Amino acid sequence: MKTPTIEPDGASPDRAAAPSRRRRQRGFTLIELLVVMVIIGLLGALVGPRLFRNVGRSKITAAKAQIANFQAALGQYKLEVGVFPSTEEGLQALWVRPASADYWDGPYLQKEIPLDPWNNEYLYRFPGEYGDQPDIISYGADGREGGEDENADVVSWR
Repeated sequence: MKTPTIEPDGASPDRAAAPSRRRRQRGFTLIELLVVMVIIGLLGALVGPRLFRNVGRSKITAAKAQIANFQAALGQYKLEVGVFPSTEEGLQALWVRPASADYWDGPYLQKEIPLDPWNNEYLYRFPGEYGDQPDIISYGADGREGGEDENADVVSWR
Protein backbone atom coordinates (compact mmCIF):
# COMPACT_ATOMS: atom_id res chain seq x y z
CA MET A 1 0.00 0.00 0.00
CA LYS A 2 1.18 3.48 -0.86
CA THR A 3 1.70 5.88 1.99
CA PRO A 4 0.49 9.41 1.34
CA THR A 5 2.96 12.17 1.88
CA ILE A 6 1.82 15.07 3.94
CA GLU A 7 2.59 18.55 2.64
CA PRO A 8 3.69 21.29 5.07
CA ASP A 9 0.24 22.88 5.05
CA GLY A 10 -1.36 19.57 5.91
CA ALA A 11 -3.09 18.93 2.55
CA SER A 12 -2.64 15.77 0.54
CA PRO A 13 -0.84 16.49 -2.76
CA ASP A 14 -3.14 14.31 -4.85
CA ARG A 15 -6.42 15.97 -3.87
CA ALA A 16 -5.29 19.61 -3.50
CA ALA A 17 -3.23 19.83 -6.68
CA ALA A 18 -5.93 18.70 -9.10
CA PRO A 19 -8.41 21.61 -8.67
CA SER A 20 -5.69 24.24 -8.53
CA ARG A 21 -4.06 22.89 -11.70
CA ARG A 22 -7.41 23.03 -13.47
CA ARG A 23 -7.95 26.61 -12.28
CA ARG A 24 -4.52 27.72 -13.55
CA GLN A 25 -5.14 26.25 -17.00
CA ARG A 26 -8.50 27.93 -17.56
CA GLY A 27 -7.13 31.37 -18.64
CA PHE A 28 -9.13 34.59 -18.70
CA THR A 29 -12.87 34.87 -18.80
CA LEU A 30 -14.70 36.86 -21.45
CA ILE A 31 -15.71 39.44 -18.83
CA GLU A 32 -12.09 39.99 -17.79
CA LEU A 33 -11.03 40.49 -21.41
CA LEU A 34 -13.88 42.94 -22.04
CA VAL A 35 -12.95 44.97 -18.95
CA VAL A 36 -9.33 45.20 -20.14
CA MET A 37 -10.48 46.25 -23.65
CA VAL A 38 -12.70 48.99 -22.19
CA ILE A 39 -9.81 50.30 -20.07
CA ILE A 40 -7.49 50.36 -23.10
CA GLY A 41 -10.18 52.14 -25.13
CA LEU A 42 -10.63 54.81 -22.45
CA LEU A 43 -6.88 55.39 -22.21
CA GLY A 44 -6.65 55.69 -26.00
CA ALA A 45 -9.51 58.20 -26.07
CA LEU A 46 -7.81 60.35 -23.43
CA VAL A 47 -4.19 60.15 -24.62
CA GLY A 48 -4.67 59.97 -28.41
CA PRO A 49 -5.79 63.57 -29.03
CA ARG A 50 -2.87 64.92 -26.97
CA LEU A 51 -0.38 62.94 -29.02
CA PHE A 52 -1.82 64.07 -32.35
CA ARG A 53 -1.79 67.70 -31.22
CA ASN A 54 1.98 67.38 -30.71
CA VAL A 55 2.44 66.02 -34.24
CA GLY A 56 1.27 69.37 -35.63
CA ARG A 57 3.68 71.26 -33.40
CA SER A 58 6.57 69.04 -34.44
CA LYS A 59 5.90 69.77 -38.12
CA ILE A 60 6.00 73.51 -37.42
CA THR A 61 9.29 73.04 -35.57
CA ALA A 62 10.68 71.02 -38.48
CA ALA A 63 9.69 73.74 -40.97
CA LYS A 64 11.42 76.40 -38.84
CA ALA A 65 14.56 74.26 -38.68
CA GLN A 66 14.59 73.77 -42.46
CA ILE A 67 14.15 77.50 -43.04
CA ALA A 68 17.04 78.22 -40.66
CA ASN A 69 19.15 75.70 -42.60
CA PHE A 70 18.25 77.46 -45.87
CA GLN A 71 19.20 80.83 -44.36
CA ALA A 72 22.62 79.53 -43.28
CA ALA A 73 23.24 78.06 -46.74
CA LEU A 74 22.07 81.29 -48.39
CA GLY A 75 24.52 83.25 -46.22
CA GLN A 76 27.38 81.08 -47.42
CA TYR A 77 26.12 81.39 -51.01
CA LYS A 78 26.12 85.19 -50.75
CA LEU A 79 29.66 85.23 -49.31
CA GLU A 80 30.98 83.30 -52.29
CA VAL A 81 28.80 84.58 -55.15
CA GLY A 82 28.25 88.13 -53.92
CA VAL A 83 24.43 88.23 -54.07
CA PHE A 84 21.53 86.06 -53.03
CA PRO A 85 19.87 83.93 -55.73
CA SER A 86 17.07 85.69 -57.60
CA THR A 87 13.44 84.67 -57.16
CA GLU A 88 13.62 82.82 -60.49
CA GLU A 89 16.74 80.87 -59.42
CA GLY A 90 15.16 80.14 -56.05
CA LEU A 91 16.43 77.73 -53.44
CA GLN A 92 17.51 75.39 -56.22
CA ALA A 93 20.59 77.64 -56.61
CA LEU A 94 21.84 76.15 -53.35
CA TRP A 95 22.00 72.73 -54.99
CA VAL A 96 22.58 73.38 -58.73
CA ARG A 97 24.84 76.13 -60.08
CA PRO A 98 22.85 78.92 -61.72
CA ALA A 99 24.24 80.44 -64.95
CA SER A 100 24.69 83.86 -63.32
CA ALA A 101 26.83 82.60 -60.40
CA ASP A 102 30.52 82.99 -61.33
CA TYR A 103 32.04 82.03 -57.98
CA TRP A 104 29.56 79.30 -57.04
CA ASP A 105 31.25 76.61 -54.93
CA GLY A 106 28.30 74.46 -53.93
CA PRO A 107 26.25 72.57 -53.35
CA TYR A 108 25.49 74.44 -50.16
CA LEU A 109 23.13 71.82 -48.75
CA GLN A 110 23.86 68.17 -47.98
CA LYS A 111 20.73 66.97 -49.80
CA GLU A 112 18.43 68.26 -52.50
CA ILE A 113 15.91 70.96 -51.58
CA PRO A 114 13.28 69.19 -49.43
CA LEU A 115 9.57 69.82 -49.42
CA ASP A 116 8.11 71.33 -46.28
CA PRO A 117 6.73 68.91 -43.66
CA TRP A 118 3.30 69.07 -45.36
CA ASN A 119 4.78 68.05 -48.75
CA ASN A 120 4.54 71.50 -50.32
CA GLU A 121 7.38 73.48 -51.87
CA TYR A 122 8.90 76.38 -49.96
CA LEU A 123 8.27 79.80 -51.47
CA TYR A 124 11.44 81.87 -52.04
CA ARG A 125 11.55 85.59 -52.89
CA PHE A 126 14.50 87.91 -53.38
CA PRO A 127 14.47 90.75 -52.88
CA GLY A 128 12.32 90.06 -49.87
CA GLU A 129 9.49 92.21 -48.62
CA TYR A 130 10.79 92.13 -45.05
CA GLY A 131 14.33 93.51 -45.12
CA ASP A 132 17.44 92.84 -47.16
CA GLN A 133 17.29 89.06 -46.64
CA PRO A 134 15.34 86.68 -48.91
CA ASP A 135 11.85 85.64 -47.83
CA ILE A 136 11.34 81.90 -47.32
CA ILE A 137 7.78 80.78 -46.63
CA SER A 138 5.92 77.57 -45.91
CA TYR A 139 2.16 78.02 -46.02
CA GLY A 140 1.53 75.34 -43.39
CA ALA A 141 -0.79 72.37 -43.43
CA ASP A 142 -3.45 73.93 -45.67
CA GLY A 143 -0.92 75.13 -48.29
CA ARG A 144 -2.56 78.58 -48.42
CA GLU A 145 -1.48 81.96 -47.17
CA GLY A 146 -2.60 82.85 -43.64
CA GLY A 147 -4.25 80.52 -41.19
CA GLU A 148 -3.93 79.59 -37.55
CA ASP A 149 -2.29 76.82 -35.55
CA GLU A 150 -1.03 74.12 -37.94
CA ASN A 151 -2.37 76.06 -40.94
CA ALA A 152 -0.35 79.19 -40.04
CA ASP A 153 2.48 80.32 -42.29
CA VAL A 154 6.03 79.54 -41.20
CA VAL A 155 8.28 82.38 -42.41
CA SER A 156 11.93 83.36 -42.32
CA TRP A 157 11.52 86.89 -40.94
CA ARG A 158 9.93 85.97 -37.60
